[in-house]
Amino acid sequence: MEKIYILGGSQTDFQRNWSKEGKNVIALLRENIFDALNDVRLTKEDVIQLNKENRIAIFVGNFIAENYIDQGHLGALLTEVDPCFYGVPSARYEAACASGSVAIDAACSKIRDRTYDVCLVIGFELMKTVDSKVGGSFLGKAAYYEKEGRGIDFPFPKLFARLADELIDKYHLDEERFMKNLSAISYINYSNAKRNSLAQTRNWYMDEKQAELRNSETNPLIGGKLALSDCSQVTDGAATVVLCSENFKKKKYYHEDKPIIKGFGHRVAPMLFDRKIRDAQNKDYILPWTRQAIVDAYERAQLTVDDIDVFETHDCFTSSEYAAISCFGITEPGKEYEAIENGQISIDGDKPINPSGGLIGCGHPVGASGVRMMLDLYKQIAGKAGEYQIKNAKNSMMLNIGGSATTNYCYIVGKEEI
Repeated sequence: MEKIYILGGSQTDFQRNWSKEGKNVIALLRENIFDALNDVRLTKEDVIQLNKENRIAIFVGNFIAENYIDQGHLGALLTEVDPCFYGVPSARYEAACASGSVAIDAACSKIRDRTYDVCLVIGFELMKTVDSKVGGSFLGKAAYYEKEGRGIDFPFPKLFARLADELIDKYHLDEERFMKNLSAISYINYSNAKRNSLAQTRNWYMDEKQAELRNSETNPLIGGKLALSDCSQVTDGAATVVLCSENFKKKKYYHEDKPIIKGFGHRVAPMLFDRKIRDAQNKDYILPWTRQAIVDAYERAQLTVDDIDVFETHDCFTSSEYAAISCFGITEPGKEYEAIENGQISIDGDKPINPSGGLIGCGHPVGASGVRMMLDLYKQIAGKAGEYQIKNAKNSMMLNIGGSATTNYCYIVGKEEI
């Protein structure tokens, strides 16, 4: 099978509010894309030449720009970024919060079948164009909107609060202990974000006590048992990764070691949350489709959880990260608390999760999150993660979900074995 190399990429500063800066989507894309091209030492002239040879394409991940910025046709929008993109094949891919991952998947497919040698994958979302209530309604369209989103304030906090309830019920967990575990997840992600110079919350204050004090003035409840500290951020941002074929890597980067994508998994669960829970009643995992996507990635990479040195997961809420711990295979299902309480998932543990800060700490521009995770896997393996670098990381894994764990994507990135 054709190897797929990650050459590098770029992420915008997730702390920025582009509307307040008076900058639009074109400014966001221009800055991010050319930062990525500079990172991999490709010029506008290289893009033009590769396009003449029909060897380059662009894949855009975005969830719902039609609502947030009144703009569709996002692949073609890149022609407004720079004339060097005139004629370059480009299209938009969407799978709710996993939009970035489905764009990566499409790009990988085109490299595997040798259609293109170089693929730019760009994920973005501008979310600070509306207030939180309106934005919550937009995000509700990642669920079955007519039944789970319409007329409901902040539908997704409520759905993932139900996941918290179902975890307690399915595994007969002590509620107080479980909520302390969720608080620990929040605190870890906020703490990790302080190491990340591009994280949205790097200058925010959060300690263990505040994360535990739910329903307080500084940490109000948002949905069910979940409070503000349990939620990912509303974020403006973009991320780009540049993927290439083995042939292109050997010609232009022959003297450099570059990480490769070793495996992937993609599974889709029932869209309605009630059906997910009902269909999983007699299964070990509360999210069996998520688990299967991860198993598929392990099998394709011919690796196990023992081989993975660092994880990036979709902590849209603390309850989603809690469930992911067993899906990764770090613990048995129902025993996730062990990995939290014994420090395994901390940045200095043996199975660190979200050293970047994750969606809670780093930020969650919905269409960009899958690409941002892939970029962070690349950084860990290339030794470019700076203050949140995991020492001697050889293999890394990400889980990106869309909706209420409806679309599940997993990728494994690692060092090439010569």
